Amino acid sequence: MTIDVYRQYFEAECTFAGVPRRAALVTLTSDSEAGQIRYTAAAAFFPHTSEDDFGVSYDAFAEAVLYEAKGRRSKKREAQLMEQLQAAVDEAAAALDAKVFWDKPLREAQWG
Repeated sequence: MTIDVYRQYFEAECTFAGVPRRAALVTLTSDSEAGQIRYTAAAAFFPHTSEDDFGVSYDAFAEAVLYEAKGRRSKKREAQLMEQLQAAVDEAAAALDAKVFWDKPLREAQWG
């Protein structure tokens, strides 16, 4: 079962495949199967050509595995992983020469 524990849109900067990307959807995702749990931090950079354009294209995508082991979801672990989220996304996004502007959210956070 895959669940976005956290998701939020932010202003961002990235050019991918010649297309400027002005926003990012940032997620902390939990994926559990057969007694294994995996948490990933990710950012999908998309054009955001107008205030109501939230059509996320997943071609400019950066991801980092934060935790993987036997077990199940844990609120305590998720709180700890949230503390690592920004640094992990920043590091993964650097491979795309991309940047998330953490102080410029486009929408409120959603929790799963």
